[in-house]
Formats: sequence, C-alpha cells, structure tokens
Amino acid sequence: MPATQKPMRYGHTEGHTDVCFDDSGSCIVTCGSDGDVRIWEDLDDDDPKSINVGEKAYSCALKIGKLVTAVSNNTIQVHTFPEGVPDGILTRFTTNANHVVFNSDGTKIAAGSGDFLVKVVDVMDCSQQKTFRGHEAPVLSLSFDPKDVFLASASCDGSVRVWQISDQTCPISWPLLQKVSDVINAKSICRLAWQPKSGKLLAVPVEKSVKLYRRETWNNQFDLSDNFISQTLNVVTWSPCGQYLAAGSINGSIIVWNVETKDCMERVKHDKGYAICGLAWHPTCGQIAYTDAEGNLGLLENVCNSNGKISSSKVSSRVEKDYNDLFDGDDTSNASDFLNDNTVETPSFSKGVINDDEDDDIMLASGRPRQRSHFLEDDENSVDITMLKTGSSLLKEKEEDDQAESIYNLPIVTSQRPLYDGPMPTPRQKPFQSGSTPSHLTHRFMVWNSIGIIRCYNDEQDNAIDVEFHDTSIHHATHLSNTLNYTIADLSHEAILLACESTDELASKLHCLHFSSWDSSKEWIVDMPQNEDIEAICLGQGWAAAATSALLLRLFSIGGVQKEIFSLPGPVVSMAGHGEQLFIVFHRGTGFDGDQCLGVHLLQMGKKKQQILHGDPLPLTRKSYLVWVGFSAEGTPCFVDSEGIVRMLNRGLGNTWTPVCNTREHCKGKSDHYWVVGIHENPQQLRCIPCKGSRFPPTLPRPAVAVLSFQLPYCQVATEKGQMEEQFWRSVMFHNHLDYLAKNGYEYEENTKNQAIKEQQELLLKMLALSCKLEREFRCVELAELMTQNAVNLAIKYASRSRRLILAQRLSELAVEKAAELAATQVEEEEEEGDFRKQLSAGYSNTPTEWSQPRLRNQVEEEAEDTGEADDTEETSEVPKHGQNPFSKNANSSDVPAVKSGAVTSSNTGRVNPFKVSANSKEPAISVNSGRSANILDNMNKSYKKSTALNRATNDEKSPVIKPLVPKPKSKQASAASYFQKRTSQADKTEEVKEENPKNSSSETPAMCPQNTENQRPKSGFQMWLEENRSNILSDNPDFSDEADIIKEGMLRFRVLSSEERKAWTAKAKGGTASDGAEAKKRKHVADESEETEHQEEKAKENLNLPKKQKPLDLSTNQKLSAFAFKQE
Repeated sequence: MPATQKPMRYGHTEGHTDVCFDDSGSCIVTCGSDGDVRIWEDLDDDDPKSINVGEKAYSCALKIGKLVTAVSNNTIQVHTFPEGVPDGILTRFTTNANHVVFNSDGTKIAAGSGDFLVKVVDVMDCSQQKTFRGHEAPVLSLSFDPKDVFLASASCDGSVRVWQISDQTCPISWPLLQKVSDVINAKSICRLAWQPKSGKLLAVPVEKSVKLYRRETWNNQFDLSDNFISQTLNVVTWSPCGQYLAAGSINGSIIVWNVETKDCMERVKHDKGYAICGLAWHPTCGQIAYTDAEGNLGLLENVCNSNGKISSSKVSSRVEKDYNDLFDGDDTSNASDFLNDNTVETPSFSKGVINDDEDDDIMLASGRPRQRSHFLEDDENSVDITMLKTGSSLLKEKEEDDQAESIYNLPIVTSQRPLYDGPMPTPRQKPFQSGSTPSHLTHRFMVWNSIGIIRCYNDEQDNAIDVEFHDTSIHHATHLSNTLNYTIADLSHEAILLACESTDELASKLHCLHFSSWDSSKEWIVDMPQNEDIEAICLGQGWAAAATSALLLRLFSIGGVQKEIFSLPGPVVSMAGHGEQLFIVFHRGTGFDGDQCLGVHLLQMGKKKQQILHGDPLPLTRKSYLVWVGFSAEGTPCFVDSEGIVRMLNRGLGNTWTPVCNTREHCKGKSDHYWVVGIHENPQQLRCIPCKGSRFPPTLPRPAVAVLSFQLPYCQVATEKGQMEEQFWRSVMFHNHLDYLAKNGYEYEENTKNQAIKEQQELLLKMLALSCKLEREFRCVELAELMTQNAVNLAIKYASRSRRLILAQRLSELAVEKAAELAATQVEEEEEEGDFRKQLSAGYSNTPTEWSQPRLRNQVEEEAEDTGEADDTEETSEVPKHGQNPFSKNANSSDVPAVKSGAVTSSNTGRVNPFKVSANSKEPAISVNSGRSANILDNMNKSYKKSTALNRATNDEKSPVIKPLVPKPKSKQASAASYFQKRTSQADKTEEVKEENPKNSSSETPAMCPQNTENQRPKSGFQMWLEENRSNILSDNPDFSDEADIIKEGMLRFRVLSSEERKAWTAKAKGGTASDGAEAKKRKHVADESEETEHQEEKAKENLNLPKKQKPLDLSTNQKLSAFAFKQE
C-alpha cells in the first residue's frame, strides 16, 4: 500500500513553513519566513495566489473563510479567504506568536507566543479574550479539544499542559520535553494534536515516539514508534476520521500509523532529509500536505482514506515502468498482477534494509495482509493484531495464500528479496527538450534558445502556439493553432519544427514550417510508423532530426526529404543541433544510487559525415540528472546538470568535458536555480533566467535574462597565482573554437585570435614574474615552455634585470631550442612547397604570392587543430610533430622566422594576418655590433613602440562578431592547396618525424660543444650550407661568439636563396651533387638584385587577388606580436 510521494517544490524562502487545507480541501495554504501566504490549487500550480501578511509569518490557520496568521509584528491577523483582504487584528503579544489554531467550529482561535502566554480569542468579537498563564518559557504549540472543553499546549520549559478553557485552570502537566530558552533552540516544535470528533486521545511527539494520553484520566494509553524513525519527531496530525496518525521528524521521515492496531502503514523519506515542520491531512481524501524547514512544499497521495479504507492506487507509473523489468516486487494489488510479474518496489523500501517487524506491518493494496510466501522464516509470533481480530476470514485468506504459493512456486525471489541491501537502480530520466518547461503546465515554454521563444497555451479558451524571434529580421512573430496537440518544438534561423505523440486514431507526426524557403510551399508533415513516437527533435543547418521510441534516429532535409536512419544504443534523453553538428544524449544503461548512466554521440553532418564522440559516457555530478543540452553560439557542445554545473567540450584536450561554471554559486537561496537559455564563448557569457524557488520560470510575466560569468574550478582561485592560472586556461579553452572554425571552413575574425594570444602571453608573463618573486625558478621555466618566442625573450630580459642569472641562462637555452626546432621545421616545409609547385605547375601559376598565402593559412590552421593544442601551438618544449609557431616574429627579427616563404608581402590596409611575414619589412635590421640579449630585446622594444598606436586603435573597435555558419568561399588556389594537404599529409608527416631529431641535435650541439659538429646522422641541406658558409658569416660578424647567433644569421641568408639552390643543397645532403660555394654566392647576389623587382610584382598580384580573399592584410607579424610586451617606462 505505497503512498505516492510527489516531487517537492519551492514554496517560500528558507525557514519555518506552515501548511493547512481549506475546509473543502480544494486549496493548499502555506505561509513562510518571507511573510507571504500562498494559496495553491494543487502541487503543480505554476502561479499560486500570494498574500503578503508581514515580514515573517510563523503560523496560519483557515476555517469558514477566515485566514488567521501569526506574524512577526507580534500580532494575530485575519484575512478573508480566498480574497486575501485584511480583516483586522485579533490580538497582540509583547513578542512573536509561534502558533495559532482554530477550534472545531471556527468560532475561536488559540495563540501561544514567546512571552509565555496563551490566549483564546473569539473570532467575531476579539474583545472576548482569555489568557492562560503558567508556562515558564516560550510556547511552542497548541491544540483545541474537538469538544471545546480543553486546550493543550507545549512549551520550551519542557512541559506539556492541558488547560480547562472555562475556568483557565491546568488539570494536568507532563514534563516530557527538553528545556530550552527559546523556540530557535528547541530540538522539536512539538506540534501536538487531539483526536478528531471524539477527542478521546491527545497525541504528543516526544523524542522518537508519539505518546497518546487518554482524555480526562490523562493516563499514557500507549506509544507509537517505528524502527524507521532515526531522529526526533517534530509534528503530528490526525486523519479526519481519527483512525490514522501521521508524524514528521526533523530528518525528513514521515510515518503513518493505524491507531487502533498500532501498525505502521506508511514510511516516506524526504528527498533531501530536511526537517518536516508542517503536516496537514486532506479533509476528505488520502492526501497529506507537508512543508520543510527550507520552505519547500510536498504532497503524499494515496495514503489512507478518511473512511478507514486503504487506497487501491498503484505506485506512480514512472517508478513502475522503470523498475518492473529489474526486480520482482512484493506489493501487488491482485493475483493477476502477481501472475504477470507486473510488480514494483515501494519507495519505502528503497532507503535501507527491511526488517521482519516492518514486513509484518505492510499491507497489500487490496487491504489484506501480504502473502505469506513473501516472508522469510515467519513463525506464529509474527501474526499481528489485525490477523488476530480478523479470525476466520484470516484463515480463509491464508488457505488461499498457501494455495497460491504452491501454484506460483517462487522460492528464489521470496528467499532473496528481504536480504538484498545493495545499490538500488535509479529511475531513468524521461526525454526532454532543452529550453522547455514541463509539459503538464497549461502555459509553458516549448523552447527558449538563442533564436527565439515558442510558447504553448492549452487552457479552456485556447490551444495555441506563439513563436517569437529575438531578431525580427529573421521572421515576424507567428501564431499557430495547436489542434494536433504538439508537445515538442525546436527553432532555428531556417525553420520551426514541431512534434506530437501518437493517439489511438493518429500517428505521431513531425511538422516543419520552413519559413526561409524561397518557394510558396513552406510546410511539410511526416507521419511516423505505427507504435513509434517522436521523443526528441532538433534542427541544424539544412537538416532536421527526430529520435523515436523505436530507438531510431531519423534525419530529414530541411525541405522534407528523408535521409539517413540509424539506431541509437539506448532510449534518447535529449538532442541538439548547430550548423553541421548533431549532439545526442541517450541512456547507456541503468544507473544506481541516484546516478544516471548517460552516453553521448557527436556527429558531423556535412558532406564528409563523421562521428566525433562514439557513445562516450556523459559525466554528470553525483545523484544529478541532465537539464540542458546544446551548443555555444560558436558551435561548442555544452550541457548542464541538475546541480547547476555547466560543462563544455574541450577540443584542445582530446574531446574531454570541462566544468566551466557552477550556477549554484550565484544563487542567493537554496531553492533558487538558474534556467540556462544560451552560452557564448566570445564574449564569455552564460545567459540564463533566475528562478526564485523553482527550477523553471513562469511564462508570465516575461522572465528577464541574466548574464553569468564563467569560472573553471581551479584550486586556490582566491590567490593571485590561482586566479591567473584559471584565467589563462579559460582563455585557452574558450578560444579552441577558432581552430575548429578554421579547420571546417567557417568565417571568423582573426583579430579575436590575436587578442586571445596577447592576453594569454601577458598572463604567462605575470605568472612568471610572480614565480620569480617567490624564487620558484623551475616553475618559471615550465611557464616559459607555454610561451611564444616573443614572450620568452621578454622573460629572459625580466630574469636578467632581476639578477637571476641561472634562470636567464635556462631561458636562453629554451629560446635556442625553440629557434632550432622552428628552423628545422621551416626548411622541410620549404622543400615540400617546392615539390608541390613542380607537381601542379601545369595547371596553376607558381608565383610565390599565389601559392604562399592560401597554402600557409590552410596548413597552419589544420596543423594547429591536428595537434589538439589550439592555443598552445607555441608550446615547443617538445619537438613539434608537424607544425610551427604561427606567431613568431618576421624575417628581420632576432628570432628565427615562423613561416616558410619570405616572398609574402603585406599590404598597407585591412586587418592583421598573423601568419604573414614580410621579407623586406621596413623594420631596422639588428645591429651586428651589439650584444646578443640587447639584439633581441631592443628590437622588440622598437617594434612594440611602433605598434602601440595600432593596437590601441584595434582595441577600440567593436567586439568581433563570429559568423560560424557561413562557409568560407575558397579561391582556386586555396582549393588546390587543400587538395595538396590531403594528398601529402601522411608522407610529409613521416618524412618530418624521421628528420626532426638529427636536425635538432645537430643545431643544438654546437652551442654546447663546438668540436662535435660532425654527426653520424644525415644532415639537412641547411646544415651543409651553414658549414660551408660559416667562415663568411664569422668574417662579416666578428663579434658572434654564440652558435645561436650564427644559426640565425645563416637562416636569414639561406632564406634569400632561390628555391632551386635550396633544393640543390637538400639533394647534396641526401647524397647528390650540389654546386660549389662560389656559384651559390653568385646566385645569392643575383637573387638580391632581383628581389626588389620580384617584390613589386608580388605586391601587384596580391592586390589583384584581394577581392577573392576573405581578409585583407595589414601589419607584419613582428608588429602585431610586439604588443605582447609590457609598456616600458
């Protein structure tokens, strides 16, 4: 005979809350510490009527249209019900009144206060008052005798007194409670109660039992208790028939007894274990309303009916559906259910071990004792009072039970069931649409996303759907009739998608309103097969998807063409679409102990379809469930769980999930929540609606959207170090989408990436400075490994000025390593480019301008994505696998250039391209007569000063708008470059890996041990050229003592050689023949003479190509990156 426990809902702010029913039971009335009295039509009432009665309301009582409240201004007030019009003040105290009750006919009220007084007041004539004195501490609670002869009261002085109303005397007092000074300190508020109608018994909750005292003799007749009670009882209430007694404890337990038989009929546990401080039994049916000390309201249904019979309702369908396939239940309503094995476990049992005493007390839903076959080792002593009273009927039933036992012999189930104490399965979460409110509401949101809002109205007047767009330029607001009773909806820039469940007559339907269609037919409807219901839908760019109860996912074009179908591994929970991405969450299995077991598919729906996430587990907080699934505005998958944790897919860390925000930290009250409607990565914004006391907002008044900031859960974020670490990695993560957009051919603002790199390098330098002050030099080197070449040079300067010479030396070695690695990578790429030009020269011009720019852009972006370190491509402490630092300085910088072609020129207008390098930039060359560290830093300072004004102008621009859904038009050359990448990527990768180590070791060894320049491994063309021309470099630069300076100068000279000369040196390194040094010098001089002419031609060609390209180029890389330096005093 399980009672159905409906989910708790917010009623008032945290604090003591009281509850009662009206005379007919049609309304639930609550009051709380927010000073409001709320009138609820039922527990699902989304908009209860609210009456403000004061700053705080401690207690309320309702009879014959009079609502009486004990308020914090020390008064007992009256309001009319249900109008809520103030009707005067009945009485006043010198301090707060703690409890107020009506007598049985509603003519009098009794109130007890913190000034130790109890007053009985006539409702119609408040001058008729009686005051009862005798308590020595604040009064906790009161109860009127149904016959209006006695009044019972409990007090903080530890006593429970019975007063004779007529002469205000106290015939009996029991010292039952613990003495305390005030109500706040009381362990229990001891809400006592007289038995209705006869007033024969007075029930008093004392510790873990309820004591029942007989009227007039005042003897303790008996106590009611149960092993389920683990904490002190707080409140008791009687059923209207007087046969049942309910009690609530301070740890959230609710127990119902049959007073005649002393049997425990119900055991229910509060979800979160909050103290039960209000209990009210429905005047006509088996419902108990209860409130807790945190302001929540709950409802038990199908408890004992007022006529003394037990309700025959079954457990809620959700529990039954989810559990009946897993366990054979004990509680059945009839023999046919037992045969069909359609049984479920009662919620009462899910909390712990069931002992034999409790088993004896449980009754069947039919009203008779449970079948004997379901007990272990029952003996004669286990027959309870009910069995003894029912006599012959019991024997008859027992014979039937024995017969049933012999027919349906189930010894395994019956023997194992009571002993099971393992984890219990969690009911599966039902499918939902992100951004929607519950479907049982008459006015609800079907979806609220970044495009617009769809509302559904289903009341007596109208059944309609309203569609509203945030940007009315997409489409005007629309009003649709809802004759088919659509329950699921989604909205995109192109269409409105609706779905309905099947009925006996109609199939489940998918209805699309394609408002962006250029033809006149803008609607299409598809019927699902028989017995297949749509459970989740979503829209993407040019496609729609529907997941059904048959575990199928059906894809459609936006115009209504049926496309692919595939099976899901489990029942769908929710779906989301964005551009070409489809994000599906489904049940992977059954969760246990409150946890959901969910999996996720992430598919790319473009021309090249691929699966990114293959059913990976979805990481939820313990004992939570999914509440929102979607994409950021930039296209990164995200989800939110019921504990308020927002997680985002970290593409830069192998597609793992990283928590980026905890909305609960922003909530003021425990019952408050944030309802997420959208996520933006740039600017970093979490858009959501604050919901006071509920998980979702009402449709009216229109909710206001709030913006929350993100914070990754790093340790010690209160410290400067933790704060900067969190900011750095958050910046890295929230700019991963730029590499994804670049790789997949979408538009984006390059200035955004430049700004992110600048911000990250500044944070790294600040962290390095902090580590220096704390004398953590090893940590400084670790931070420097994350820096770009430019930032490492600044770090060297800082270490030198801080007189940390060992650190400066280590950082210098790191800078040399990075330079050597970049040099080796660059030479290989130049060789690859030369081969590529030869292969395709028949179809395309092989001028440097046409090939260098598209090739360079595509390669850097694809390689940055492939390495999985979107914003950490500068992290070159390990040998890069196939890529280079796209943010290094240009050819005239002191660092080794980061790009492979020196022929790319920069125009004087347009946005900055960080991948472009100028071979004849007007930056002054490094003075060959100055020291090494001065070369690096002075040149950076000069370039920084030049670019300061430009950067300041850039920062003043409007925040860049990312357009993730517009595919990038590719020029002929860019398409060919992409083709080349795909053909040669594997070969290049293999060749590069083979040659990395020899190049790095041979370029690093001379700096430490000059005599070991000969290496047994094969040398690169650049190394052989450098050996032959080393003497020339040293003669031109006699002050060069460091190998790194020689390598850098050699690179500058080697780069200006023609492609044929470089290839000849490469062939020589591989065993072929190359021209001698003199010929190379001649070619070099010729190249120098023709350089200016070539530059002019390239510039003209580039200007011709500008309309085809997406982004004009402006500043040199050196000027842009110099903005990372700190301003000099």
